Amino acid sequence: MPPLSSGPAPQPSASLKPSSRSRLPKFKPRYVMSGHTMSISSIKFNPDGNVLASAASDKLIKLWDTDSGEILKTLMGHTEGISDIAWSNDGEYLASASDDKTIRIWSMETGTEVKVLYGHTNFVFCVNYNPKSNLLVSGGFDETVRVWDVARGKSLKVLPAHSDPVTAVAFNHDGTLIVSCAMDGLIRIWDADSGQCLKTLVDDDNPICSHVQFSPNSKFLLVSTQDSTIRLWNYQASRCVKTYTSHTNRTYCLPACFIVADGGLYVMSGSEDAKVYIWDLQSREVMQALEGHRDTVIAVAAHPTRRIVASASMEKDLTIRLWFDDGD
Repeated sequence: MPPLSSGPAPQPSASLKPSSRSRLPKFKPRYVMSGHTMSISSIKFNPDGNVLASAASDKLIKLWDTDSGEILKTLMGHTEGISDIAWSNDGEYLASASDDKTIRIWSMETGTEVKVLYGHTNFVFCVNYNPKSNLLVSGGFDETVRVWDVARGKSLKVLPAHSDPVTAVAFNHDGTLIVSCAMDGLIRIWDADSGQCLKTLVDDDNPICSHVQFSPNSKFLLVSTQDSTIRLWNYQASRCVKTYTSHTNRTYCLPACFIVADGGLYVMSGSEDAKVYIWDLQSREVMQALEGHRDTVIAVAAHPTRRIVASASMEKDLTIRLWFDDGD
């Protein structure tokens, strides 16, 4: 694989955003869903967008019909709270990361647990599939990043990645790179095959990193930090090219995500002021602030092709909200 620094640095305007945008997104509330009894930690749409999975400190995973807002199924098996969930790319399996130090893989066909992955020595905080869904990457409070062979249920690599708990891990679009971030404020990029650390990024102020993910074209990183800022990094040039502010994030690990809509790219995040913020990726302006939750919005999700986003809130609220952009 060529070094990350080779070639000209991509520019956001050329690489991240289509040339025109016909209209601004306008998300409206559609469903308010209740069922979890403790703080919700993670929500993720399946590839088709017709199912939303949620996980919580109540040790449960719930599956929701996004067309009706009705609950479809509850998955039970973890013995402690769940911090993160991830869908396989065919939508047939769901992986979950828990404080019980395990990762569990669930069959959507049967609604049962099909594998339990053991290896982390402390809480497992984050998990994601590679594009082929034959590998998983996970991070935890044991400060390691682990790569797993899904079929065998075995750990392939243990990367001594950080000096504090790992808060997010993800593969890029072709599965050649892994990114991780942690409470030590570092963002690290790894060669997925060799496990070699290719690059370390850190902001001057070194805030706690809550979440990181690759942009859809894998040329940039979206990084949420506990200084109430979201940063877009050109990691090849080791340079922060955009910052997004207005939300509040000082205490919790709040993930951000991309919204692809109507010829434009947007950034979405929850906030400790109980709102959901949506920014125009290029101008950094707040396009919408979605209101309705009554506590910190701890998790958000956006489907890449359907005009639907979701948000979930903490103890004083415990609801999941679905927001639709109907195009009017």
